[in-house]
Amino acid sequence: MAVRHYDVIVLGRSVGTLLTSSLLAKRGLRILLLGQGQAAPVYDVEGLPLQRRAFTLLSATSPAFRKVLQELAQSQRFRRRTRPLSPMFGFLAPGIRFEIAPDIELFTREVEREFPDIQELIGQLYAVISEANARIDGIFERNAVWPPGTFWERLEGNRLAGQLPLARGTTQAADFEERLPVDHPYRTVLELPALFSTYLGLGPEALSPLGLSRLHGAWTRGVHSLPGGEAEFENFFVERIESHGGTCRLNGKATEIVGRSGKIVGVIEDGGDQMTGADAVVTSLSGEGMVDLIEPSLIRKHAREVWPHLSVVGGHFVTNLVLRTGAVPVSLPEEAFLAAPSRDLPALHVQRRPLASLSSAQDGQPPRTLLTAECLFETGKDPLGVREAVLGTLRKYVPFLDENVELIDSPHDGLPATRFMREGGEVRRREVERYHLGQSAKGPEAMRPRFLVEPMGMMGLSAEPLRGPAKGTYLVGPSVLPALGQEGEVLAALSVANILTQKDALRQRMRRHLWNKTEPS
Repeated sequence: MAVRHYDVIVLGRSVGTLLTSSLLAKRGLRILLLGQGQAAPVYDVEGLPLQRRAFTLLSATSPAFRKVLQELAQSQRFRRRTRPLSPMFGFLAPGIRFEIAPDIELFTREVEREFPDIQELIGQLYAVISEANARIDGIFERNAVWPPGTFWERLEGNRLAGQLPLARGTTQAADFEERLPVDHPYRTVLELPALFSTYLGLGPEALSPLGLSRLHGAWTRGVHSLPGGEAEFENFFVERIESHGGTCRLNGKATEIVGRSGKIVGVIEDGGDQMTGADAVVTSLSGEGMVDLIEPSLIRKHAREVWPHLSVVGGHFVTNLVLRTGAVPVSLPEEAFLAAPSRDLPALHVQRRPLASLSSAQDGQPPRTLLTAECLFETGKDPLGVREAVLGTLRKYVPFLDENVELIDSPHDGLPATRFMREGGEVRRREVERYHLGQSAKGPEAMRPRFLVEPMGMMGLSAEPLRGPAKGTYLVGPSVLPALGQEGEVLAALSVANILTQKDALRQRMRRHLWNKTEPS
């Protein structure tokens, strides 16, 4: 017997689950969101807020994300909370300092300064990327299910997918890949932002021409920053869910998904012994991860026979550094990509933000800057030396790093955080063991995963289906459309929300009658 019943229970605190919950709550469904044991975006080390993950709002220019905000009547409010970045990102390599600015004249001058030898090729390249993304926008604006599952969804989805540009194996795709010499440094400018934004593989070979064009386009069509990062994004949508009657327990967790007569009927929450009822369960877990919560008899025969195989081949290893603000070069953009300076040091994605933006507790403190650096980590390797390798790359590009750093920590290697105290010209180094960090795990924390998928679906963009391994379960995490990164989660969230609400014809009719497209300012 269920102690309480919800229309949908959502597991996880990812982009996909937050957007799905917001849409379903706005459409009148009773929603329960559980964090499913996933850690908060920010953790604390002796009063200093650090980030578990690098977060960039790359989906801001996606038509799917705009549709979500429009339905929630939050476009203007969300726009006021964001700030466009200029430059959109910077690229640093030995002997190269290059910025991509939203102003075409500034960008042209940068190309003339750093890459005069291929200036015409770069112009042609971005003409192709711009045209491709305009066509993709038009396709993703359609009310289709991505990726399609049922016969009618596949009929419409395959028709639209056939219109996607730069399909692998076509003449257009081959021409796109051959526009730049393989060994030219601008190829790294093109590939590195896309590589850190996708959830597929660990090298450029995982990027299809379509995926590369879409992901690089997300970095060059206008990047928007939220001052509070992922934590502010999460708080914004939790507020939306609760304002429409949904319930959010981000510290909650389901230990079992309960089924009856072949269909999901609810979940058992951690610390409880009674079932919380639900008509459907949506999660950011992969389908294979969801199976651990489901009784084997509930898994559909079709899922057993044709489910794609996901291998976690790596993850995003994050390292945080707190520095004196005056010590950080003014020329370092808020978003930057650092090419590997040597074979034994990794390429990095680095974010720079004022430490005070992550916590009001920093009011009255001297201005300090947080650098969050992430590198790609290969599964099976020893994580203990990765933090030092990240610092090795940073030292090549940030002068006087060691003389001005106050704190270094990574949540992924289990090593102590390192504090640096300066008194009278002397520097004292102190280790802060992880068991003293109340908001951090006592050992290494899981990284944001990178997948290898066999076989890939829908033009090399999709992996697992939206409908989970048991009837009544749905997936909206990074394993659904991994090639599209964050936009893939938005498309999955919008698709699942539409699937679930289309099942209730009466509620749909009421919603169409009451819905007002006019947004408050």
